[in-house]
Amino acid sequence: MHQWIRFGWLVISLASITNNAQAGIVVGGTRVIYEGGKKEASISVTNPQKSIPYLIQSWVEVDSDSSNVKAPFIITPPLFRLDPGQENILRIVNINGQLPTDKESVYWLNIKSIPSSERSDNNTLQISVKTRIKLFYRPAGLQGEANLAYKTLKFTISKNKLSINNPSPYYVSFYNVKIGASEINDPGMVAPYGTHSLTVPTGVDGIISWQAINDYGGISEPTRMAP
Repeated sequence: MHQWIRFGWLVISLASITNNAQAGIVVGGTRVIYEGGKKEASISVTNPQKSIPYLIQSWVEVDSDSSNVKAPFIITPPLFRLDPGQENILRIVNINGQLPTDKESVYWLNIKSIPSSERSDNNTLQISVKTRIKLFYRPAGLQGEANLAYKTLKFTISKNKLSINNPSPYYVSFYNVKIGASEINDPGMVAPYGTHSLTVPTGVDGIISWQAINDYGGISEPTRMAP
């Protein structure tokens, strides 16, 4: 019995530490849009804590399926100390110049925060937290409006598959996709000029509706169409 009590307190303590660490650093956005006509993009990192400094490490990577390919971006500064109450700006610079000019490209921006710890002879648990957000490279001169691209999507159902066609040059990230009253789990996003397939649960039927996430992390109004 005592062992279970001690185990319970350990779980509670670890959860408390994890929550505090996650609440430590505030990233100024849920995605970054790199406008192709500009020299750089930026995002803020803030430490609202009163006494804990953090070591901040940042980098950009391609999708995890292409881990051997380097992203064509650098971040400055890539590694720095962020003191309590301070803010710093991460600047993202395109060092390639060979990215597609007729559609958006997507990458991942990683921001790792490591809290400082005092020297001690006692065992301590130090938790680093990594924030991972999408970085969209948007070439200049694309047709249409990015935040209206979700309205151009075409949906078709065949057996238990919902196919989503995107005729626009923009990525569309879904907040939700519903068939009737049933919401499809993990709808993901559909690439420019691409098709995205989702599994339809058995017995689900009705009007298809969806909401998208815009450039600012906001949610669009629901859009509906008959299957």
